[in-house]
Amino acid sequence: MAGAVVPDPRRNRNVGLMAAGAALAMLGLGYASVPLYRLFCQVTGYGGTTQRADSEKLAGVKVAARMIRVRFDANTAPGMPWFFKPQQVTQDLRIGERKIATFEARNLSGRPITGTAIFNVSPEQAGKYFNKIQCFCFTEQKLMPGQDVRMPVIYYVDPAILDDPGASNIEEITLSYTFNETPESAAQAGSSAANKPLASLAEKPLDRAQARR
Repeated sequence: MAGAVVPDPRRNRNVGLMAAGAALAMLGLGYASVPLYRLFCQVTGYGGTTQRADSEKLAGVKVAARMIRVRFDANTAPGMPWFFKPQQVTQDLRIGERKIATFEARNLSGRPITGTAIFNVSPEQAGKYFNKIQCFCFTEQKLMPGQDVRMPVIYYVDPAILDDPGASNIEEITLSYTFNETPESAAQAGSSAANKPLASLAEKPLDRAQARR
């Protein structure tokens, strides 16, 4: 038929390659979104995310005359059979000064439990100025049945907070932790319970109603 459009194989192939490339790019962004979000939170302090200080960063910190108070809060997730609390309610320190705070944790259950602590500070705008040098929250913590431990965190408040109009008037920062059991620890507990042999019925005396049957 006159005037009919003849498909161009090369054009169709290019369109297909472009669509496939876009799909791969979107898939890559999906996989990268979680670490990118974490990096964004660490850089900006978004949501009260604290910072992790290295030796290079510590070398440039100078202690200021201004005082600030840090309040400590400890929680456990629902179903987490741990006792967890700070050993000090508050600490007063100079901005830029290094301080150590200690938390106590005890496993109240009869099985080993591994937990991880999630954390944040409030007000949120203080997150990018609150720096941890060492912290139990950097790694998983495993407690045996009945075990009681002391867990330290070494921290400071960056003097750069004094130059931030939105944060310079902060007088108190709350550092909050919540312990959660790791999925592997919970799965191991479930597996142990499932594999635990049931007591034999022969070992239990039958009641009189059953005996008469």
